[in-house]
Amino acid sequence: MFQKVTPKSKLQSAVTILELIYHSTVRSIRRTHGNALFAIFQNILTAIIFVLAFYIMFSVLGLRGARLRGDFLLYMMSGVFLFLTHVKAMGAVVGAEGPSSPMMQHAPMNTVIAVASAALGALYIQTLSMFVILFVYHVAVTPFEVAYPAAAFGTFLLAWFTGVAIGLVLLAIKPWFPNAVNIFTTIYQRANMIASGKMFVANALPPFMLAMFDWNPLFHAIDQCRGFTFINYFPRNTSIEYPLIVAVVLLVIGMMGEFYTRQFASKSWDAKR
Repeated sequence: MFQKVTPKSKLQSAVTILELIYHSTVRSIRRTHGNALFAIFQNILTAIIFVLAFYIMFSVLGLRGARLRGDFLLYMMSGVFLFLTHVKAMGAVVGAEGPSSPMMQHAPMNTVIAVASAALGALYIQTLSMFVILFVYHVAVTPFEVAYPAAAFGTFLLAWFTGVAIGLVLLAIKPWFPNAVNIFTTIYQRANMIASGKMFVANALPPFMLAMFDWNPLFHAIDQCRGFTFINYFPRNTSIEYPLIVAVVLLVIGMMGEFYTRQFASKSWDAKR
């Protein structure tokens, strides 16, 4: 209580913030399970179940002929990985600790660090899970080649970034309408099972169906990812700029909304959740 506070340089402040983000990220990863390795294993198992479920469904319905010319499982994984990263990032940011959390009583802690650590924790788990699954598939099942790996990974980061931006907007609204935000989050995650376009490619859709999906930034990210993954697929109906612009705009709106909401922080908010 009587500790003397000495002014810090900008470099020292930046290092302190990065250190706080690191420790908060580790805490957010361990939140799902006490053992960090087990938490990552759970996520890997979820991704494998998603891929196998869609593989079996496509095989039973006889839809494998409509895929891209290339590895069918790689085609499925390119959609599932981006879908999981997007919804997990959004869910992590929406569930991040707000201004009324007990953690905010500690002086260096703030909501920016909480949001950043939740987003980075989701990115770390999803990235590690993706590389582990792809490595095992490449070594144990069949070798594969990604046409433009750096660009494909960029679309993976873009799917994560759009999820963070949407989650930040919902986090700013959550204290005012907690039930509505929870319902919208669930509906959005379920709707993206189809609206994300992970089960089909944009080039194969007729115009009236394309209009039903091209509003979704994740739909653009997944289709562009397949363009970078497969050398013989050229996405004509999606763009890389649209999800990036949407994410930046939503991120700015979310930061403004969170700053406004923070000024009205109240302990009663926790009772409404």
